[in-house]
Amino acid sequence: MQWIQDLFEKAQQGLFEIAVQPILFSFGLGNFLEDGYTATGWLLVGLVQIAVLLAIIGPLQRWRPVEPLVDARAVRTDVLYTLLHRLGLFRVALFFSVEPLFDDLFGMLRVAGLGTVHIDQVVAGVTDHPFISFVIYLVVFDFVDYWIHRGQHGLNWWWSLHSLHHSQRQMTMWSDNRNHLLDDLLRDSLLVVVGQLIGVGPGQFVAIVAIAQLSESLQHANLRLHFGRIGERLWISPRFHRLHHSIGIGHERNASGELLREGRSPALGGHNFGVLLPWWDVLFRTANFELRWDPTGVRDQVEQGRDYGRGFWSQQWLGVLRLVGKA
Repeated sequence: MQWIQDLFEKAQQGLFEIAVQPILFSFGLGNFLEDGYTATGWLLVGLVQIAVLLAIIGPLQRWRPVEPLVDARAVRTDVLYTLLHRLGLFRVALFFSVEPLFDDLFGMLRVAGLGTVHIDQVVAGVTDHPFISFVIYLVVFDFVDYWIHRGQHGLNWWWSLHSLHHSQRQMTMWSDNRNHLLDDLLRDSLLVVVGQLIGVGPGQFVAIVAIAQLSESLQHANLRLHFGRIGERLWISPRFHRLHHSIGIGHERNASGELLREGRSPALGGHNFGVLLPWWDVLFRTANFELRWDPTGVRDQVEQGRDYGRGFWSQQWLGVLRLVGKA
């Protein structure tokens, strides 16, 4: 693992010196060199992810597609979302908007004597080995993400934003980042706070996000693939997550406005909320391991023709209108 980290750091340094640093100096932003170096890391991760999408997951989709793609425009919009997030543009926006607020918040907590709760303070020495530390942090983040996802479906106001993600009728490897920006802002902010509280290092945080994003791209792929009886219970597959997107499985309403709860899940919003690990769905009885490949979308979109927008800006605007009860 060390050689991968060394290779990444060399590539990050090279990309920073060749491209990012000259741009910062040309715009008189020399005081942002350290932040620019960090942003270069996110940019490099995004470039690697897009390369994996094009070289590996894309051919897999063509090999065993669930369904033929008939709406190229919807897929192109998802590509735009992916580029916006994976190339770091969304994170740059966060840096200039909410990150200073978080820095001030944690600064005030430290001044008040309220430090962060690092995992190695709970169990001494548990994070001494980098790999063990990484696995622990990944599991903690995934547990938090499971409950964030439950909130996205279980809280009506949050669902009004998150439903955009479920409105894609043509799921592909590009669909993971098809989210309302306010939805992303809230989720990412919560994960950043958790990262600060448990003491995850910047490098580990980047690695966890990178692995999660690649896995989620695979989960959303138009790919008829499952991991078998044992594998399905170890890591989330495209089959497992597609069922979460199936019409009638997600948090939806029928014509009378009543909440729908289908299947055996006791949770509002149905099944398969896990982001990386299906363990939480098994533990909290929201897992569904049926071998099904259903059409995807939102019930009111399909049955009542509710408009979730076609292009990026219309989708964002309609999300705001749903949030305030105007759409």
